[in-house]
Amino acid sequence: MSRTPAGTPPNPQGAERFNEERQTYTVRGSDQPDLKKGVEVIRDTVRTLPVRPGVYRMHDARGDVLYVGKARALKNRVSNYTQVERQPSRLQRMISQTRSMTIVTTNSEADALLLEAQLIKRYRPAYNVLLRDDKSFPFILLRSDHDFPRIMKHRGARRAKGKYFGPFASAGSVNTTINALQKLFLLRSCTDSFFSRRDRPCLLYQIKRCSAPCVGRIDPAGYADLVRQAGDFLGGRSSAVQREIEEQMSVAAETLDYERAAMLRDRLRAATFIQSSQAINAEGMDNADIFALAAKGGQVGIQAFFIRGGQNWGHRAFFPSHTDGLSEEDVMQSFLAQFYEEVPPARLILVDRELPEADLLAEAFREGAGGKVEISVPQRGNRRRLIQQAVRNAAEALDRRQAERGSQAKLLGELAEFLELPEVPQRIEIYDNSHIQGAKAVGGMVVSGPEGFIKNQYRKFNIKNAQTNDDFGMMNEVMARRFGRAMREDPDRDKKTRDGVMSWPDLVLIDGGKGQMSAVKDALGELGVEDVPLIAVSKGPDRNAGRETFHFPDGREKTLPPNSQVLFFLQRLRDEAHRFAIGAHRQKRSRAISASPLDEIPGIGPSRKRALLLHFGTAGKVRAAALEDITRAPGISEAVARKIYDFYHPAR
Repeated sequence: MSRTPAGTPPNPQGAERFNEERQTYTVRGSDQPDLKKGVEVIRDTVRTLPVRPGVYRMHDARGDVLYVGKARALKNRVSNYTQVERQPSRLQRMISQTRSMTIVTTNSEADALLLEAQLIKRYRPAYNVLLRDDKSFPFILLRSDHDFPRIMKHRGARRAKGKYFGPFASAGSVNTTINALQKLFLLRSCTDSFFSRRDRPCLLYQIKRCSAPCVGRIDPAGYADLVRQAGDFLGGRSSAVQREIEEQMSVAAETLDYERAAMLRDRLRAATFIQSSQAINAEGMDNADIFALAAKGGQVGIQAFFIRGGQNWGHRAFFPSHTDGLSEEDVMQSFLAQFYEEVPPARLILVDRELPEADLLAEAFREGAGGKVEISVPQRGNRRRLIQQAVRNAAEALDRRQAERGSQAKLLGELAEFLELPEVPQRIEIYDNSHIQGAKAVGGMVVSGPEGFIKNQYRKFNIKNAQTNDDFGMMNEVMARRFGRAMREDPDRDKKTRDGVMSWPDLVLIDGGKGQMSAVKDALGELGVEDVPLIAVSKGPDRNAGRETFHFPDGREKTLPPNSQVLFFLQRLRDEAHRFAIGAHRQKRSRAISASPLDEIPGIGPSRKRALLLHFGTAGKVRAAALEDITRAPGISEAVARKIYDFYHPAR
C-alpha cells in the first residue's frame, strides 16, 4: 500500500475554514476490474482513515473520478462499502471499478458538504447525481464605482463593486426587467468608455430611457436619488418607491409643471408593468426559493421559482442525471447542494418533501446567505399553494421533456435508417469552414446528441497550414488535427465526455460536396481511422435549401423529400455549424482589425500603447519617431523608449 498526495481540490465558498486541516491519501490497487479488488482497495483505505468529517473520491484504473461523497465520520462511512451484499447493484458496479481513493478531511460536516458540491461540479462523476444545466445565472448589477452608476446584466464571479440583484431564471427575464427599469428610473446602461466620449445625448435619452448624465442633463444628486429608488425597488420596497413618485407627480401637477408630471406618470406605468409581469401570490415573503420534484419513467425533473422582494424573478426546470437507484429525497438534497454552490442562497428555501439532512444543508448555506437559512416543507396557507404550483409545473416540464426526447429518438432512428448507420447515433459532429479569400480561416465543429446541441463540446480550429482559399485543404487539416488528437488521447474509444457522451463520434457531417468528402477521407485514411461514418451535405441547384444532396464515402448520393423531418433536422445541424464557424471567423477578423503593430513590442501593454497613440497619433508615427521623441511621450521611461526604438531599428 502506498500513500501519495492527490491534487488539491478547488476551494469552495468558505474553504479557508478547513484548508489547514486537510489531509489527503491515495491508495492504489490493481488495474483489473474486479469486485474483490475494489473491496480490497477500500479496506486498505479504511485502515488509514480518521473518525472525522471529510470528503472521499473513488477513482477507476485510469484515475477518473467515479464518485464523490461526504461523511460525518470518514472511517465509518467508507467502511460501509466493504459490505458489498448490502449495496444496490449500481454501487456494486462502482466498487468493482474502484482502483484508488482520495480522502480530504474537513473541520465540519457542513464544510464537507460544500467541498463535495465543488468536486462534483468539477469532476462530474459517473455515479453522482449531476446538475446538467449548470450555466451561471444572470443578475442585475447596479454599479457603485462611478459618479453616475450603470445598471447592467451580469454573469459569473461578482467582482465588480455594486449591488447584485438576483438570480433571475433567464437572460430574457433580466433584459425585460432592465428595459422596464430604464423607463422607470432613467439609469444609464452604456459602458464607461462610451459614457466618457459623449458630447450630446444618445437615442436612449430621446426615447426616455436615460436621463443623459453624460452631458449634464441631470446633476449627481438627482441621479443618486434615481439610483437609490432603483435599489429600493429591486430590494422589495416597490410600494414605497411608487408612493414617492406619486407624491412627486402631484407636486409637479400642482405647480403646473405638466411636462415633469407626464414624465413621472410614464415612470409609474413602467412600475406597474414590472409588477404585473412578475406578479406571483407571494404575500408575506420577501426573498425565497421554491423547489419541487417530479419523477416519471426513470427520469427526474425539478422546478425552481425565485422570489425576490415579493416579485417573481423567473422559474426554470432542471433535469438531473445519474439518478437511478436513488430516493427522490436524496436527489433533491444533492441537487440543492450543487445548485447553491455558486448561486447565493435565499434566507427561505421551500421544498415539497422532507430532506434527510435539511439542518446540515441550512448550516452549509448560512455563510453564502449572510445569515440563518430556513429550509421548510409548507403544510398550509399561501406557502403551500406556491409549493403545489411548483409541483404542477415540475410534472408538466417533465412531460414536455419526455415528449421531446421521444420525438428526438424517433428522428434519430429515421436518420440512422436513411444514412445506413449501424446504430442510432449518440454523438454527431458537424464541420464547416469560414474565411474570406483564405484570410483569417477558421474551422468549426459543433456536436449534437440525443438531447440536442452539446455546446460545451464545440471546438474551433485556427487554420495554420492549408493554402489560401483551399477549402479542401482546410477541411483536411481540421480532420487531421481533431482525429489525430483523438487517436492519441483515446485510441480505444471508450472514454466519455462530461455529458456522458462518447468522445468519438457515431456520425460525421461535413458541409460540402464530393471535394470535401475526398479531403476528409484522405485525412482519416492517413490516421488509420476507417470506421467512422461520413456524410457530406451539399446544397442543390442554385444553392436552394430543401434540395440538399447527401454524399456517401463510396460515391453514392441520396436526397430527401422537401417536407421530410429528417431533412429539416439535418439542415438545423448544418446551419448550426455554419453559424458557429462564421462567428469564430468574425471574432478573429475583429481582433485583427483592432490589432496594432505596437502589440508586437514586448513589454508594451494597453496603457503604454494608449499613451503612445495619443501622443503620436498612429503606430506609423511611433515607428518613424526618434529615440528622444519617444522618451517625451507620457508614461514612457528611457528604458521603455529604447526598447521601442530598438524593436523598429534592430540594425542600429
